[in-house]
Amino acid sequence: MTIALETHGVTKIYHTGGIEIRAVDDVALHVEAGEFAALVGPSGSGKTTMLAILAGLLRPDRGQILIEGEELGQMKDARRTKFRGHKIGFVFQASNLLPYLTALENVELILKLTGQLTTEKQREAKKLLTRLGLGERLHNLPSQLSGGQQQRVAIARALVHNPTVVLADEPTASLDTERSFQVVRTFADLIHEQNRAGIMVTHDLRMCRHVDKVIQMLDGRVRKVITNRAEILALAGEGEKVAA
Repeated sequence: MTIALETHGVTKIYHTGGIEIRAVDDVALHVEAGEFAALVGPSGSGKTTMLAILAGLLRPDRGQILIEGEELGQMKDARRTKFRGHKIGFVFQASNLLPYLTALENVELILKLTGQLTTEKQREAKKLLTRLGLGERLHNLPSQLSGGQQQRVAIARALVHNPTVVLADEPTASLDTERSFQVVRTFADLIHEQNRAGIMVTHDLRMCRHVDKVIQMLDGRVRKVITNRAEILALAGEGEKVAA
């Protein structure tokens, strides 16, 4: 497979009260096209900061973030904003749907913002929502959808513009266990089917049963990368919800 996303020596330092805090410290990782990875670790491990850096929302102090070989971290603001809009999809912890737009309109919004709204892309948006079990909910407002359905709309929105990389920040944090598994399973299926590179931050190790790789962070560093399927399932089977 092709490496879609990779980082080399990524470091982010904060200074608080004269104390240097290395939120992310010399992180190297990679995710291939068609691979779904979980980024896990205790509170303060650096996983949320790392996700923000991968999304281009934060600049690292040092290191490189490469998406399809293009360096994201040092792009000028205008170029980085355009690059993010086309190459990166993001699923937030809360679905962040606009309350006055329907499910379909929320998904089409990213197409409008990136200049990709065509009749063909509108058909693709409808197909994607239908694939996510929302074919009869296209014209419902977020207030008329359950939490799990709202997150599935958010997943569709993150995928509809054909990004290279899809990032998710605790996408099941507000859902019950059954709906959490449904959302992550569907998300994983779409990552594989559409050949995206996906990274999900989660504090619930049980969700790892649907990923191909687990990247464990501690004190800002990558401590372990697990790709063995048996090890991943053992981790997920023993996992409990831990502090985010």
